[in-house]
Amino acid sequence: MPNSDALTTLRGVGPEMAKKLETMGLERIEDVLEHVPFRYENYNSGTVTTAVHGDLVKWSGTVQAEPLVRYYSKGKNRLQFRLLLEERYVVHVTMFNRAFYKDKLALGATVTVKGKWDMNRMTISATDLEFGELADGLQPIYSLRAGLTQKNFSRIVKLAFDQTTTFEDRLPESIRLRYRLEDRASMLRGMHFPDSIDMYKQARRSYVYEECLLYQLKLQAFRKMERSGKGRALTLEKTQLNEFVRRLAFPLTGAQTRVIREIVSDIEKPERMNRLLQGDVGSGKTVVAAIALYATVNAGYQGALMVPTEILAEQHVASLEQLFEPYGIRVALLTSSVKGKARATLLEAIKAGDVDIIVGTHALIQGPVEFSRLHLAITDEQHRFGVEQRKMLRDKADLADVLYMTATPIPRTLAISAFGEMDVSTIDEMPAGRKPIETYWAKTDQIDRVHTMVERELSLGRQAYVIAPLIEESDT
Repeated sequence: MPNSDALTTLRGVGPEMAKKLETMGLERIEDVLEHVPFRYENYNSGTVTTAVHGDLVKWSGTVQAEPLVRYYSKGKNRLQFRLLLEERYVVHVTMFNRAFYKDKLALGATVTVKGKWDMNRMTISATDLEFGELADGLQPIYSLRAGLTQKNFSRIVKLAFDQTTTFEDRLPESIRLRYRLEDRASMLRGMHFPDSIDMYKQARRSYVYEECLLYQLKLQAFRKMERSGKGRALTLEKTQLNEFVRRLAFPLTGAQTRVIREIVSDIEKPERMNRLLQGDVGSGKTVVAAIALYATVNAGYQGALMVPTEILAEQHVASLEQLFEPYGIRVALLTSSVKGKARATLLEAIKAGDVDIIVGTHALIQGPVEFSRLHLAITDEQHRFGVEQRKMLRDKADLADVLYMTATPIPRTLAISAFGEMDVSTIDEMPAGRKPIETYWAKTDQIDRVHTMVERELSLGRQAYVIAPLIEESDT
């Protein structure tokens, strides 16, 4: 049976169970096989003589006396019975609200109980009970939603394995042999039903390798599509651009200069730029963005800068207007607070090309906003926006170059992995005179100490600000 078939083709999986599985995104047999455990429990927990008081144990034994059920307030109950372990030790088992087991626990029946071991009283406070012997080895624990139990899901996984006749390997045999990886059937079986820790480790090694390789291949495919897509090569006035940089109120750092060269090189290429600019707070990302915007506008096109909050948008507009005023570059602010006639007039100016740089919040990507000749789309604090939101800004212009900025430190290896479809530029040098940033983490019960520190800073004539997780004002 091909594992792309619907789950309802499995014996024992009806429409109701299939609906529960669908809420977890599991619709095909293959989906179940790939829903691997997130952890395992090892129930080879020793013997009665070696177990430590308070251990979580799972032991098999035979029922030695008729179970007793006691009922107390509001219909709650307590089930108790004696269990013979290792043919020599009799322990007492207590389970709460499991009265339905009373008629099933026949004398001499073999059962497996799981719970907390009280060595002093020779008692197990059991949370689970299974009929039959304990299966040795690692027991898989799956991430499940309400309505599904570990026992039910393990049964479904076993059905999926039993009824799947072919497992198509995703990796070439040459790679599997080279890196000593298991075939797909052995890998998945080792993830779901490991006989030992070594078996699990080998299966997981193969699983992780396959997952990471496929992820990287997808990113490379995205990157190739991005680079093969049409772009627009701008002809930049390098003399004017150099003069603009020279007239800045402060010299650029070596890292800023390197990053600007990378961005300018992208702007001059016929392929679309898709670059991530990362740098710590105060490293000078904004001035790099301003230089890129100047180069774009000076070449005859528009630029857009999208930020997550209105306050940040207003701050950017103020600094950009001051920077670009001598050059006649027109900067505009577009947020949800711009309404009515003022909004209509601004939208018309953007569409007509009467505005060179538009700074705004999510309002930039709303339907009515049309650009005349947008070429450079910049997203600041890119992690605050969803993938679709960033894509909507980029799609406002078919041939636009895209620059994402973030102050969230991303190590180079992680950046390549997580943003593999992008080129990554890093400002790893702070401007001269910048004081080092010190970061402290305080727990909730230490908030009084935080307030005291803020009061001390304010008394010295300094400032403080609080960041709250609110993107746009709302009723909540």
